[in-house]
Amino acid sequence: MTDLSVTELPLELVDAAVALWRQAGLTRPWNDPHQDCLRALTGEESTVLVAQDAAGELVGTVMVGQDGHRGWIYYLAVDERLQGQGLGKQLLAGAEDWLRRRGVPKLMLMVRQENAAVQDFYRALGYTDQDTVVLGRWLDRELD
Repeated sequence: MTDLSVTELPLELVDAAVALWRQAGLTRPWNDPHQDCLRALTGEESTVLVAQDAAGELVGTVMVGQDGHRGWIYYLAVDERLQGQGLGKQLLAGAEDWLRRRGVPKLMLMVRQENAAVQDFYRALGYTDQDTVVLGRWLDRELD
């Protein structure tokens, strides 16, 4: 696959991004992916990067944000027809570059424990288990 440019997601493609996230199994019923996307695009410390093919079709995404010390990525997704061709690596590199330009020294991500294939993808790119436990809590009692 030839390299596709990685650019910020145009607002008119939010629905396409969410459709790709659903195709990739990244959405969950308790999260509104449209709101996640819009928050990232309108926040000062986050964005959604995308790859589009020659016809302008969205074929990959990665959401990236930072807190000043750690960067985080979410929603790294590649159209299933194009997986295994290096597009995921290219999107990840785009997210890493976005963070480097902001002086962020470390990148973190979360992968569901049962998703061994995705863990292998990241490990092959030099990501390691950080020996941490991620804890969470709902701030909206209706979601608890």
